[in-house]
Amino acid sequence: MSVDGNRIVSTHGGGYAGPVIDVKVLRLDPDRVRASQRARGESESLVDDLIKADEARRNAIAQFEELRAEQKALGKKVAQAAGADRTELLSQTRELADLVKKAESAQNEISFAYDQMLRQVGNLVFDDVPPGGEDDYVVLESVGTPRDFGAEGFLPKDHVELGRLLGAIDMERGAKVSGSRFYYLTGQGAELELALINLAMTTATTNGFIPFIPPSLVKPQAMEGTGFLGQAAQDVYHLEEDDLYLVGTAEVPLAAYHADEILDAGTLPRRYVGLSPSYRREAGSHGKDTRGIFRVHWFDKVEMFVFSAPEDSAAEHQRLLQWQKDFVAALEIPFQVIELAAGDLGLSAARKYDVYGWLPTQDRYREITSTSNCTDFQARRLNIRARFDSGTAPVATLNGTLCAMTRTIIMILENHQQADGSVRLPEALRPYLGGREALTPR
Repeated sequence: MSVDGNRIVSTHGGGYAGPVIDVKVLRLDPDRVRASQRARGESESLVDDLIKADEARRNAIAQFEELRAEQKALGKKVAQAAGADRTELLSQTRELADLVKKAESAQNEISFAYDQMLRQVGNLVFDDVPPGGEDDYVVLESVGTPRDFGAEGFLPKDHVELGRLLGAIDMERGAKVSGSRFYYLTGQGAELELALINLAMTTATTNGFIPFIPPSLVKPQAMEGTGFLGQAAQDVYHLEEDDLYLVGTAEVPLAAYHADEILDAGTLPRRYVGLSPSYRREAGSHGKDTRGIFRVHWFDKVEMFVFSAPEDSAAEHQRLLQWQKDFVAALEIPFQVIELAAGDLGLSAARKYDVYGWLPTQDRYREITSTSNCTDFQARRLNIRARFDSGTAPVATLNGTLCAMTRTIIMILENHQQADGSVRLPEALRPYLGGREALTPR
């Protein structure tokens, strides 16, 4: 379908099953794909296997089309023949039909295997992304100075203890009702989240984002199209009876919003901001961050999402990062900006930055937001294009968390706590809490 302004016109059957990466790059510049695989710590031999599979696929298609052309030509001869000639031609037609059927089956089988193999290739990372894995990130900058609680004469409490004092977080009843890694935000905790939501949405809309409240259940195509059924599949909740997935981020429904559409290039960039719950199984996190609400199965999040022209994606990525930095700075939380190494990017990102906030009781910085440039990777899978002067082509997609509620609440409680158990509120939040200057113990 195409989109002209707000008008949507269907152009084909849909299903958003586009190619994963640009196949031209695989054919014409396989070394670039190898370099990306190497930087990610993934198999380079997969590229050679793909080149062979692509050749086999094209040969199978050519053989099928050749037999189909022969079948059509023979059909015309049958229509003009009579008597014994017609009988002979009909016999040839039956034999050829069997060959065509087998060629079509072989083509479909080879194409399916090729497509499955191609889906193992992650987005092509930028050349200057640091290579390596989770521990090979690069710190780009540090902003703000962590408080010296010792100089102030008291030891900081962690967010769980502060949550109890304030009547803001109830872990025990969360576990009773839903199990481990669940919680209730109560009283001042609930008020704090609502204030953060309002601040984040106001911040985003002031910067030109259109607000969304998207669905939190999506079809498999949306989850697959955004790259969350690859490496991240084990972390996703699936409702088998309905064949729907609970999203781990509003990125998924926002990305799929324009699936199977052709956008007007003049409307780019399109900046959307979505508020939604996020559900994560936290597979593989056994024993990690088991205390409190840092790593949980559900939390609310305000997510920024952008559709842009491919050549503008790098500049748009920097804008998303700056909006994140401005937001964290407004909450008066010391933070660092890091660039992730290629092996820690996930399937869809070509570059990713994280903002890490200071966590006093752990004496280190921890992740609170991230932003990714997915170039045209998701758009190809979701079949999202735009009409540019040079022709119709995939757009670029980018995402960035503006505020993940639980981790932001942790940072506010721990960084702004006072000796008496109260928590000073950053000035940016006060208008959304009736001018209140602090959260106070019950």
